Amino acid sequence: MQINIVNDGEKLVAQLSGRLDTAAAVEVTPTFQRLGEQASKHIILDCSELEYISSSGLRLFLALRKESAAKGGKLQVRAINADIRQVFMMTGFISLFEIL
Repeated sequence: MQINIVNDGEKLVAQLSGRLDTAAAVEVTPTFQRLGEQASKHIILDCSELEYISSSGLRLFLALRKESAAKGGKLQVRAINADIRQVFMMTGFISLFEIL
């Protein structure tokens, strides 16, 4: 699991690639915490190369969403594949996030 954060002026784009399973979620928690520190900005989670997301990964997304809402920021999720879209639909996350 890799996360590459690009500061695109007014927004931060976090490019996620690989599998966001339980072990990977532990590894990337500090990166999500750093994003949370900047949650007053416009953040885009680019999932075009994300292959899988577990419940631990969903918790990271949800925590970042809550932090963004609390700080008046904007959080969007971009380019989820069909499998991840299905997970979002089954868990109700599809209505919690703005999907691009």
